[in-house]
Amino acid sequence: MSKFVLAGYKRIKNQGFTLLELLVVIVIIGLLASIAAPKLFKQIGKSETKTASAQIESLGLALDQYRIDVGQYPSTEQGLVALYKNPGNVPKWAGSYLKKNIPNDPWGKPYLYKSPGDHGDYDLFTLGKDGQLGGTEEAEDVVNW
Repeated sequence: MSKFVLAGYKRIKNQGFTLLELLVVIVIIGLLASIAAPKLFKQIGKSETKTASAQIESLGLALDQYRIDVGQYPSTEQGLVALYKNPGNVPKWAGSYLKKNIPNDPWGKPYLYKSPGDHGDYDLFTLGKDGQLGGTEEAEDVVNW
């Protein structure tokens, strides 16, 4: 067995990081997170609102197809379920008008439907994240009118 000796080679002990160095890194990460997190969460809220808007548009198209077949929109009592299941004595019903069952809004609540509506032939809407009328940003109502 041969030994190699390197001239001027000093062995350096691996001592790791000091507590102060770790605290500085944690503070920097915290500052970056405090800047980035609000922007990220704002984008998530916008995407949920866009999803609700797209679902309302899709449900609106199904309601229009129902009206073409049946001659009128489903009543408030029949609700959106009439797009998926024949509500009973509706002889011209040619559904299902949806490929899947009626989705909930992105916040897990059912869409609200009223026919005849206050703003048109029917009102189709969700109350947003807060579940209350009105609101802004994530809590904004998403409506078909």
